[in-house]
Order: sequence, then structure tokens, then C-alpha cells
Amino acid sequence: MAEWTERAELLFKPEGLEKLRNANVLVVGLGGVGSFAAEFLARAGVGTMTIVDGDIVDITNINRQLPAVHSTVGQPKVTIVGDRLMDINPELKLTRIKEFLSPERAFEIVSEEYDYVLDCIDSITPKLNLIIGAKRKRVKIISSMGAGGKMEASKVKVSDITTTVNCFLAKTIRRRLKAVKIDKLKVVYSSEIQDDSSLKMTDGSNFKKSFYGTNSYMPGLFGLYAAETVIRHLLKKE
Repeated sequence: MAEWTERAELLFKPEGLEKLRNANVLVVGLGGVGSFAAEFLARAGVGTMTIVDGDIVDITNINRQLPAVHSTVGQPKVTIVGDRLMDINPELKLTRIKEFLSPERAFEIVSEEYDYVLDCIDSITPKLNLIIGAKRKRVKIISSMGAGGKMEASKVKVSDITTTVNCFLAKTIRRRLKAVKIDKLKVVYSSEIQDDSSLKMTDGSNFKKSFYGTNSYMPGLFGLYAAETVIRHLLKKE
């Protein structure tokens, strides 16, 4: 009987699969970006993963988030995504943290045991502290910028935050990182101009003041680019 990793092994080679099996990755945020990124990492064969999200599935998540279907509304995202990851790879060493990260906790949760951190948070202050924590502790991180209000898949790319354009979230994060003397950060972003007519304000709960309308494919594409960046790094790691 063929192994589930057979096709990956043909491409990555046995030594590449071993590198992925020995890797330890932290994914924070299991919405439209993070849920897809976590699945891509699990299907690639990453052996140890911690997933973090304090939210439950809302009916408005169904158009773009992997764990969201009508039957899962009201259930914790970390439970649904975690169960799915374990069904993909029963040998995955998985830690699930059901928690909305406060700014302080976002800094604390990063540790040197991780080979890579994926920041898929959509709230500015916890996002900023997660980035600062990774940078101060010298842990590699890739941060997802704003996928909302965007439509063109071809405009999505990975770059340093200093070269981003047409992204309000990146502009805000860049400015606040500069204030703490951090000037480099690998990000996934889109250079497309955001559709401001899709913006909606919130009550400010969970450190989130507003959000843009989002389609079915852009968040998943951001997650794909983030996962690709991590997987390719892990395969090259000595």
C-alpha cells in the first residue's frame, strides 16, 4: 500500500521529507489565511505544529474559511482545524491553543523552539506584538497583510514590508515597527488598491476596529503563499 506522502517524497526526496517531519511550526490565527496555511503545512508533512485561535465559526466565515460550513457554526475553529489536521497526518504532534491572544500573550507565545511562525492575525496590536516577539527572539516569521477588499489573485506576492504598496495594514504595521527599530519583515500582501466601499466598522472587540469585504479565494491564496515560503525554507534548512 502506498504511503500518503508518496507524491511529496518524489518531489522533496526522502531527506526533504525528514526535514519537514522534524520541523516545528507555530500558526497563529485560523481564519481565511491561517486555516489554509495550516492545512498546506500538514499535507506537506510538517511533523510538529501549534495552532492558536480563540474564535468560533460564524456563519459569515463560510464564504472563505476552511473550517466553516453550516454544520460547524458555533464550534471552535481550533477544534475543527485540529481534527482535520490529525485526520490528514495521524502522526502529527499537534498542540491546540484556544485563546484570543492579548498583546502581552502574543509576545510571550513565541519561543525559540519554533522553526517558523506564521502570523495570520487580523487585529493590529496582537499582530504587532507577535511580530516583535519573533524578531526579538530571532525566530523566523512571515506575516499576512490585508486580503480584504481585494480581487486580483495575480497581485499577491511575498516581499519585505518595506516594499509593500496599496496595503493599509502593511503601512500601519511598518510605521509601528519602525518605532521599535524593526525595519525588516517578510510579508504576504497584495499590491492591488483596496475597495474602500467594502469597509465596515466594528465595536472594537478583540482588538479589531474594522474589516473589509472578502471573497472566497484571496485569503486562501495568502495562506498558500505563506505556507510555500515556510516549506521551501524548511527544505533548504541544514
